[in-house]
Amino acid sequence: MMLAMFASHPIYRGRLAPSPTGVLHLGNARTFLIAWLRARSQGGALVMRMEDLDHPKNKPGAADAALEDLRWLGFDWDEGPDAGGPHAPYIQTARTAFYARALEALSAKGLVYPCVCSRRDVEAGQSAPHTEDGLFYPGTCRGRFPDYDAARRALPPGRLPAWRFRVPEGETVRFEDGFCGACAQDVSALIGDFVLARDPHGAGYMLAVVADDAEMGITEVVRGDDLLPATPRQLLLYRALGLTPPAFLHVPLVVSEEGRRLAKRHGDTRIRAFREAGMPPEKVIGLLAWWCGWAAWGECLTLRGVLPRFDLSALPRRPAVLTPQVKREFGM
Repeated sequence: MMLAMFASHPIYRGRLAPSPTGVLHLGNARTFLIAWLRARSQGGALVMRMEDLDHPKNKPGAADAALEDLRWLGFDWDEGPDAGGPHAPYIQTARTAFYARALEALSAKGLVYPCVCSRRDVEAGQSAPHTEDGLFYPGTCRGRFPDYDAARRALPPGRLPAWRFRVPEGETVRFEDGFCGACAQDVSALIGDFVLARDPHGAGYMLAVVADDAEMGITEVVRGDDLLPATPRQLLLYRALGLTPPAFLHVPLVVSEEGRRLAKRHGDTRIRAFREAGMPPEKVIGLLAWWCGWAAWGECLTLRGVLPRFDLSALPRRPAVLTPQVKREFGM
């Protein structure tokens, strides 16, 4: 099965979508740099959307701090929480009505069902170690409950059922990623019926990101390649909702010398820390551009100064590495 992509569009529309679950760090900033350059090089529009549905991990003030850090680095956007626009609101917790309608549409087609299985339940039922893409779910709750309320009554007070998407069996989702090339995944064999949301009204990341990108007219999603395995699931949702998906472009992350995602033990990589230390933003942008192959080591550049150098073909295929040289130069 090949799902249709945008072959061309008169107006490119990209997006930046930070989550207020922590502070903006060098890894986030590098991905946003590529997304910003991609949109501006196409003469397109850029949308800022705050993805704040992960309530337990949200940090007070993190959303405003992320916008301040990005502005300090020189980023701008055409629509967003602080800029307004025709697709407001641009904060996901204020957009739950969109997700409820999407869930209703899927429910009307019989494509979702309530599930009372905990993560521990799913782990206990694994016949083999789970992959990095997630736990396989065998459809335990398919047809088990007549409706959501019946599933909720089967749980102890305080616990709510999750909504799962009924994945079509035996279909391989194929798509062409703008950086990674041809990709394919049999979602039914690898993941099974996946969780859409743990909210009664469908306000969960997997459904929300599809509903938002479609409603906001996003033509291409540029993001880290850690989200590449989730893309086939999102493409299934686009098809189920009768929506045309955007193109996708997944880029390598910034990692430690051991190849791990950035963490506190790897040094202080927060953009805010560089600001407070009095470092010029051009030095940080220069580092991000160097990691992308668009600048020499030690160059100081503005964001718009990097724009004429933007070239996806020069972007390294391997992750950028937080080397001792970088840590010394930036006081980490």
